[in-house]
Amino acid sequence: MTNELPEITLKAIGTVRSEIKQPTRRDCRDVVSEIVVDSSLTESLDNLDEFSHIIIIYWIHQSRRPAPKKVRPMGNPEHELMGVFATRSPDRPNPIGKSTVRLLKRQDNILKVKGLDAIDGTPVIDIKPYVPGYDSVDNAQAPSWMVKE
Repeated sequence: MTNELPEITLKAIGTVRSEIKQPTRRDCRDVVSEIVVDSSLTESLDNLDEFSHIIIIYWIHQSRRPAPKKVRPMGNPEHELMGVFATRSPDRPNPIGKSTVRLLKRQDNILKVKGLDAIDGTPVIDIKPYVPGYDSVDNAQAPSWMVKE
């Protein structure tokens, strides 16, 4: 067994259109965005509009490289430094983002969504339906600084 990890090549399946033009720490729960999926994949979106929510996996293309190993959660200088894997920092060894969003509308290869925390031009890697009971966990725990009020 070798210690060398394999390299992975990904190809975007679409792009985000958003009013957010620069990385920000703002609350995006009410932001409405569009995901323009490559037209060759339009039929791959069939039946997706039967779901109220979908999961968007995207490449955080404007993250800091190389990524730090420790960060202050939410960029708050009052928080102690902690390992990047214990945070939702966009600066990661592989800058992959994940958001669960409300699917407002599908029109051909364009998805209109609410709550996506990705900036305009962000490459989308994958889309998955959100399945209650499968994508949520009973009795999950998180530190108090991470829980939204």
